Amino acid sequence: MTITIHPTAIVDEGAQLGDGTRVWHWVHISGGAKIGERCSFGQNVYIGNDVVIGTNVKVQNNVSIFDAVTIEDDVFCGPSMVFTNVYNPRCAIIRKDQYRKTLIKKGATLGANCTIICGITVGEYAFIAAGAVISRDVKPYALMAGVPAKQIGWMSEFGEKLALPLTGTAQATCPNTGQNYILTDGNCNVLSSFTKQKIAKS
Repeated sequence: MTITIHPTAIVDEGAQLGDGTRVWHWVHISGGAKIGERCSFGQNVYIGNDVVIGTNVKVQNNVSIFDAVTIEDDVFCGPSMVFTNVYNPRCAIIRKDQYRKTLIKKGATLGANCTIICGITVGEYAFIAAGAVISRDVKPYALMAGVPAKQIGWMSEFGEKLALPLTGTAQATCPNTGQNYILTDGNCNVLSSFTKQKIAKS
């Protein structure tokens, strides 16, 4: 594999990019950034210095990933979604020593134009709807929507809404993969994993 960097992009010296990563028009990647394999950065993306990005992360157009953000593998960042790193910014007050760390865990989807307030964790395979404002931690597999965002359901790893209540005890199956999920004590857990081969057969 090779790294693709468009001629208009700026990749500062020291930035670490994994094999197969693609950097498109007018992207700026700062020198301290650490980026895994097979990532894609759309037009007009900015990546700060204190940023760690895993493998197979897709960042769509007009997204800025500022310092203190960590993104794990297989995360989707939709067009024009927003990260922050200072909770109470003021132009005249320097708060670079007060950045709050944000963690986006494996497989999460951050929909177009959503906002992730700094200092929170978005759980594995959570799904943030377009335009939502996330101001608190999000459970794994949770479907979040609204301003401020509230949980409105659960999502499978394939990206399908599961037939589960928000609370109680129940089980559901993803119709595309046959993957089984169980809800207990307000948390959704997967009972069986799926592979790309299973998806191809579905």
